[in-house]
Amino acid sequence: MRFSVAIPQFAVDPREVRRFLARAEELGFDGAWTQEQIIGSKPVISPLELLAYAAACTERIRLGCAVFVTPLRNPVHLAKSITSLDQLSGGRIDVGVGTGGKFRPFAAFDSSPEHLVTRFTEGLDLMKRLWTEPSVTFDGRFWQLKDAPMEPKPVQRPHPPVWFGANHPNAVRRAVKLGNGFIGAGSSTTAAFTSLVPVARAAMEEFDRPDFMIAKRVYLAVDDDAERARTRVGEALGALYAGFPLGDLTSVAVYGTPDDVARGLQEVKDAGAEMILLNPLFDEHEQMERLVKDVLPQLT
Repeated sequence: MRFSVAIPQFAVDPREVRRFLARAEELGFDGAWTQEQIIGSKPVISPLELLAYAAACTERIRLGCAVFVTPLRNPVHLAKSITSLDQLSGGRIDVGVGTGGKFRPFAAFDSSPEHLVTRFTEGLDLMKRLWTEPSVTFDGRFWQLKDAPMEPKPVQRPHPPVWFGANHPNAVRRAVKLGNGFIGAGSSTTAAFTSLVPVARAAMEEFDRPDFMIAKRVYLAVDDDAERARTRVGEALGALYAGFPLGDLTSVAVYGTPDDVARGLQEVKDAGAEMILLNPLFDEHEQMERLVKDVLPQLT
């Protein structure tokens, strides 16, 4: 079982990010992850720039984003950015990708929700080819290249691991076929994640992908006062997802006393998660320490 932790991302003091990452490495976390929210009232630092800073602050811990909404991005630019991050980090980058759903403001990004899955899969195919081929000729529906090289290649071969964000069986099957892992969204419940794991397992057998990985982001709050934990995590999630048509998100979080949180995380582990991305939404330093000291030792 592996545990990763979310990098503080909300208009943070860079010195505090450095301190947090140093402590995360010291505590033995496997990874440190960001997320992407380009438009929104919550002051979220961009994942690409934050990951570059994190690469300079760390030596061992893996670094990732879950997820880049790739239909809103140019795949050539994103492929170059990911390659550069993998080079600067010495081969420690994980790449989360997702369609983002049709409610995104596509017009703001010179994109369209039409043919969303085709745009998504074509863009991913183009990125993989730029990461692995010496020269790329590509005649797609949305992007075209002729004898285009991109150097240097990523440190990781054939390319950094690609994790899919997915909340539908078809998307999970696509993840197993085209990616290296599936990471359940923080905005989905443990029950929803549990229902998708058998889909992933069946697809792993069908597509002969025994090394495919399964993970879940978990929003959480540890507090000796369970009701206070519920209130604070509810407020934080409401601010993070303001404007998204998701309703009350309190049910997606794991919160309460250390025993409460341990039980919630045990459910995620028992559902089939091989990596859990622990995502406090406030008091990140204190939450990380309590998780390591009071919560994670209880998991079996």
